Amino acid sequence: MITAPPLDALPWLRHEFGTRHSPPPAGRVATLRQIHSAAVWSVREAAGCLGEGDALITAEPGLLLAIRTADCVPILLADPVRRVVAAVHAGWRGTVAGVLTQTVGQMHSDYETNPSDLIAAIGPAIGPCCFTVGSDVPLPVVDGRADLWAANRRQLEEAGVTSIWSAGQCTLCQPGTFFSFRRDRESGRMISAIGIR
Repeated sequence: MITAPPLDALPWLRHEFGTRHSPPPAGRVATLRQIHSAAVWSVREAAGCLGEGDALITAEPGLLLAIRTADCVPILLADPVRRVVAAVHAGWRGTVAGVLTQTVGQMHSDYETNPSDLIAAIGPAIGPCCFTVGSDVPLPVVDGRADLWAANRRQLEEAGVTSIWSAGQCTLCQPGTFFSFRRDRESGRMISAIGIR
């Protein structure tokens, strides 16, 4: 498992970016059937699979928000002022749809989060070294490759988030550590989770 130092500094917070060797998180876990969208769920008490979407928000202690990835970008958000957290699944379609913009906006509308208070952590995902794309992917492309890390960082910055940490690890490059759908075609999923203790 991988953790982000800026989130480690918050004693009330639990978080992790899973690897292919990480066990599933224990406890009350809320998940979604991920559909590569900008749909965001605000979770009050429920656990289990809540429906279709790609981002979860909560201020409920004892509840973990979890997403699954195998090349898409996992992003964990924490508001240390309001004690609100979010877990976001951002593939290229979700990135283009503005899933992070929607999540930050809903954190503000539901919990009065100020985007400048947020700490964001971008987890392992397919990197610009390996993410070859065609003309069907409406992202900036350099030498046939797109940078999902940079696209999501830009979206966070445009939403007003200034504290952004990135793991900078490519899932396709590290078969011993990460699952990669693009590399293996059939693969498992890493689980990334965040919650309030």
